[in-house]
Amino acid sequence: MLARVWSGSIVGIDAVKVGVEVDVSGGLPGIVVLGLPDAAVQEAKERVKATLKNAGFAFPMRKIVINLTPADLRKEGPCFDLPISVGILAASEQVSACFLGDHLFLGEVSLDGSLRSVAGVLPIAATAQKMGITGLVVPADNAQEAAVVEGLAVYGFKNLSEVTDFLNNPGRYKPVQLDTVETLQTTSLQILDLKDVKGQAHARRALEIAAAGGHNLIFVGPPGSGKTMLARRLPGILPALSFSEALEVTRIHSVAGLLKNKGSLVCDRPFRSPHHSASGPSLVGGGSFPRPGEISLSHKGILFLDELTEFKRDVLEFLRQPLEDGYVTISRTKQSVTFPAQFTLVASTNPCPCGYYGDTIQQCTCSPRQREQYWAKLSGPLMDRIDLQVAVNRLKPEEITQQPTGESSATVKQRVQQARDYASDRFKNEQNLSCNAQMQSRHLQTWCKLDDSARNILEGAIRKLGLSARASDRILKVARTIADLAGDHELKAHHVAEAIQYRTIDRMQ
Repeated sequence: MLARVWSGSIVGIDAVKVGVEVDVSGGLPGIVVLGLPDAAVQEAKERVKATLKNAGFAFPMRKIVINLTPADLRKEGPCFDLPISVGILAASEQVSACFLGDHLFLGEVSLDGSLRSVAGVLPIAATAQKMGITGLVVPADNAQEAAVVEGLAVYGFKNLSEVTDFLNNPGRYKPVQLDTVETLQTTSLQILDLKDVKGQAHARRALEIAAAGGHNLIFVGPPGSGKTMLARRLPGILPALSFSEALEVTRIHSVAGLLKNKGSLVCDRPFRSPHHSASGPSLVGGGSFPRPGEISLSHKGILFLDELTEFKRDVLEFLRQPLEDGYVTISRTKQSVTFPAQFTLVASTNPCPCGYYGDTIQQCTCSPRQREQYWAKLSGPLMDRIDLQVAVNRLKPEEITQQPTGESSATVKQRVQQARDYASDRFKNEQNLSCNAQMQSRHLQTWCKLDDSARNILEGAIRKLGLSARASDRILKVARTIADLAGDHELKAHHVAEAIQYRTIDRMQ
């Protein structure tokens, strides 16, 4: 007898519907899996055989052919265990096949019949809903994640026996319910407050501008000046994720298998901090069958690169295209996938190999040649893409001993939200544009017009600092954000002058 069960497979961060056809017929007992299965899918036939026996079902001692369609799509992972099990039971008439056409099945099975969670459930659920599937059967641990998709009845089960009982008696079970509004308001992130930072008014101002406009930021200063402490407080002043943004972020984390302890939605803006030994593929994504890297896991959030100059130069060069385009395309012989990568880059580094160039307390021991080689690790095009370049000095003794007197993150976040709202109103007729850092040249001509005074200041900075056209455009974007924070409609000379201050370490060596 032939049975067909629907399942799904991940391609990038999207999904395709996969048909699992099971034929139980006469012949020598055995199982054959067709349709480009990987090693995990090939192993499923032995897992399923033991599972069915241990769960109390009769395993048909006949020839079983399992065909995964479409045949030219590579199938990988353990998510096909459950649909294969259900297909064998349906083909051997041990469960009803009436509801198989309307439901999609995902899940890994253990040898005792229990169901284990799998990665990529959310994008598969979204694809199933678009293709007319009315119900989704998943392990209980994946149920909340899948329930985010509206218009799809999601059923979560702990073991294979519950799944078979559902197929034979569907009226006994109710789909999982999820309040997405309440879920989005929850947070698992431990917020680090800006009020704990002593001094560093200039750096705090740069953090506020970066949060308000989505601008890339680098802190340069000696060891112990507070660069990392400041950077780790940026998430606390960022606006909350909208539902659509949370859904985008969750899809990526679902594909990467990072949702096991995060519930149904990623409600906090990501903050990723890879070690400086990270390889190119781990940063941008890769593999024979590409998976998202750190820049995609930072989508709609922060990618923090501590000790930037310790990263390999060729690894840092991988960042140039995603920083400009907001996505990364990874091409392999067998497939090409595109991952979103709309992140804010925050970096920190010392000013020289010894770390004390320009320090007022400890003398630098590096030669000019050593400093030149040190900064040569960061290419000009990469530095051009960093809007805010801020020198962070060590605190004075009297600043170290005094109590923190700065504003709290909650207060700064209110101003950031107001500036973001101001920008959102300006971009209401623009697609894929949510903050000032994403503006293109045509937008600058409309929203960043300069009067003669502001233009003279910008032209003087371009000549003196040797700035590129890209760097000058980024100065305008920062100036636009500064004006938004002040509630000004027009760019003024002092907005541009302040923005230029954040480019003064462009040629620091």
